Amino acid sequence: MTIERMNYPDGYFPLEEFQARWKKVDAEMKERGYELAIVWGKTAGHYERSMETLWLTNFWSEHSGQEPDAPIWNARGFCCVILEPGKEPELHGDVASVRRRFVHCGEYFFSDDPVTSVAKALVRRGVRGRVAFVGSDCLPVKYAKELEAATPGVEYVYDDNLIRACRRIKSPRELDLFREAGQMVSSALYRVCDSLYSGKTGAEAAAEGAYELTRRGGGWLRIPVNFGSDPDSAYFERDPMYGYPMTAPKAGEMIRTWIYGPIHQGYWIDPGRSLVCGGKPTPEQRSLLVDSYAITEAVLNTVKPGVKVLDVIAAVEKVKERVVDEKDLASDQWPYYGHGNGMMWEHPIINKDCVTENDIFEEGMVASGESFMTRKNVGSVGWEQNFIVTSTGIELITTTPVFWF
Repeated sequence: MTIERMNYPDGYFPLEEFQARWKKVDAEMKERGYELAIVWGKTAGHYERSMETLWLTNFWSEHSGQEPDAPIWNARGFCCVILEPGKEPELHGDVASVRRRFVHCGEYFFSDDPVTSVAKALVRRGVRGRVAFVGSDCLPVKYAKELEAATPGVEYVYDDNLIRACRRIKSPRELDLFREAGQMVSSALYRVCDSLYSGKTGAEAAAEGAYELTRRGGGWLRIPVNFGSDPDSAYFERDPMYGYPMTAPKAGEMIRTWIYGPIHQGYWIDPGRSLVCGGKPTPEQRSLLVDSYAITEAVLNTVKPGVKVLDVIAAVEKVKERVVDEKDLASDQWPYYGHGNGMMWEHPIINKDCVTENDIFEEGMVASGESFMTRKNVGSVGWEQNFIVTSTGIELITTTPVFWF
């Protein structure tokens, strides 16, 4: 892919893409019995809670983050979309004006207090009774109470899955975006791995990956790096503040690294790789690398349209019974074998406590398979692959080499 392909002066998706999304949400609202919905998000200096509002309108705040409330602003950084079937979304945000070639909505209302702005909009509409409230896991309690106090007679029904249900199956344009994101991040992760393979510092390696993503117009949240076989190597990141250390792996040390975040247009993917500095693993290291990747590979080999998520979990656990015999710190933090991908992680979370018999993989979903594993005196490793669910199985979109030996 050329760098030029990544330039989108008028926005990546055309208006008709957003109109199709609105119709999808309209149908879902009618199915759930909602005549009105408010959808909260946060984009200022932030990524993972931009999911719903970004998908609906492509709005992004230019502010630095959630600034402490002051006499001249309140709830800065948050935005809200008001949805009513058959009408264009109404957007309330914290930038003075939006560029309509980027942002797609009906009316736009600027306010340094989006909570009050939304409350006034509901009062103007004469809203009473049930209103779907999307983002109860995003909007802080303080602001939710302010909204409730300013809108007497409104009964808020918390339904954080309303928009997620509409985002699960990707459109053809979104799938093409994920393919592009896969090329971008695979190239960037190759640069990170190649740098660590040659013994550069974690910071230098992360800089190589960041450069590759930046020059292609992409982004990221974390580029974690860890290495060695000391107690600190069991952690996901050697430096918990930024993820990458100023130190370098020594020849023969185990390494694991990831790139994850809003890689392309706010859509998230998150591949990870493990290798040995210098590329000459001992028999024990080679065994750890091959055995641990077999866990992730079990996900890739099992996922097909119509396959139950629980059946994929069962296949993975058979492999784990064969290869895992020690506790792993990262596995305790992320006790699953992968997840859906979209604008951050999505359903299904591949863990038996997160799904039911009715949860299946469907064509058009984007997801990941991942695993972590430790062996004493050898090291800690991890993997993640991202893929599109196709009519026959999967299309792997993260193509950085798996084994570096």
